Amino acid sequence: MSEEIVYKLVGADEWAEAVRAGRFAGSGIDLVDGYVHLSTGAQVAETARRHFAGRDDLVLVALDPAALGAALRWEPSRGGALFPHVYGVVEPAAALWTDPLNLPATPDGDHVAEAVLATLATHGH
Repeated sequence: MSEEIVYKLVGADEWAEAVRAGRFAGSGIDLVDGYVHLSTGAQVAETARRHFAGRDDLVLVALDPAALGAALRWEPSRGGALFPHVYGVVEPAAALWTDPLNLPATPDGDHVAEAVLATLATHGH
């Protein structure tokens, strides 16, 4: 659908293991759902706020959609927005960059979104 960079929020230990193994099959929810959940730049802050607030062990992985190939599919969420999913494994070589994230636990989640957006901004996104 798009040439825009897609993003994965993942535990730092999980990503380190993926790099060592040369493949990332997904985190818990990915394995249950049968695909690797990704987000666009416009979606990743909300994904972080909803699913990862309070985690201090994350990395934000920027992935090249061309490197993901045909395994990358764009599918509607319950709300109708299209989200990128990878059916198969993600090779760490598809990562354009990674950056550690510490997502503060706040009742409103605003600081979570700010942390993610600040990380994207450091990479020009």
